[in-house]
Amino acid sequence: MAAEKSLKKVKTVLVSQPKPEADKSPYFDLAKKLSLKVDFRPFIQVDPMPVRDFRNQRVHVPDFTAVIFNSKNAVDIFFKIMEEMKITLSENMKYFCITEGIENYIQKYTQVRKRKLFHARHGTEADLMTLIKNHSTEKYFFPCSDIRKPDLPDYMTKHKIFFKEGIIYRTVSADLSDLADVYYDIICFYSPADIKSLFDNFPKFKQSETRIAAWGKSTIKAAEEAKLVVNIPAPTPEAPSMTMALEKYIIKANKG
Repeated sequence: MAAEKSLKKVKTVLVSQPKPEADKSPYFDLAKKLSLKVDFRPFIQVDPMPVRDFRNQRVHVPDFTAVIFNSKNAVDIFFKIMEEMKITLSENMKYFCITEGIENYIQKYTQVRKRKLFHARHGTEADLMTLIKNHSTEKYFFPCSDIRKPDLPDYMTKHKIFFKEGIIYRTVSADLSDLADVYYDIICFYSPADIKSLFDNFPKFKQSETRIAAWGKSTIKAAEEAKLVVNIPAPTPEAPSMTMALEKYIIKANKG
């Protein structure tokens, strides 16, 4: 993170994620607390994998005892593939989710006994990995994107936990052309794919006075490789969430 000579006031924030469906969100609380305009816009979109391509991966899901979900997109596409392949999952299948919201969302597709559902306590990948380690005898299937962070698979390999990945969707850059003439004081990025999308849409993008917030080591690395200055890295020991990191920075920037 580069040091800044002066902190300019922050009034507007763009988050490269879908707008939260629930009325309650730390972003809504932040906007109200600090009188900010916070907009949401996914920088990436997902293209479901055709069933024939999934079959080519030679994954037989009923052989596994647990499925890991890290997004609602993964839930939607996974169960659609199971339906198209006419696969009936065992009632004993367990589902490990990164958030409670995803855990609840699974029940849109199947009635699962509560004791077969698990979610990370604080909704972080670190919590999810700890949860999985506590159930290390399961055989895990991880339906994921063609672009995914290495942390979870690396963790499973390190701790010798049985798992297999299966690509069920591809991550592609969204069309952001309508943002060409729109300025935000801060843009929050959550993945390297978000950074790629920015430059796919705006190859000549110049950071200028825009502050960059980036979540996770891989996103920070991608931003720096793209010659962007990461002003707000997260998570940190002092700010374990993106909104906490933003609040800390904005309070300092807007002081006086």
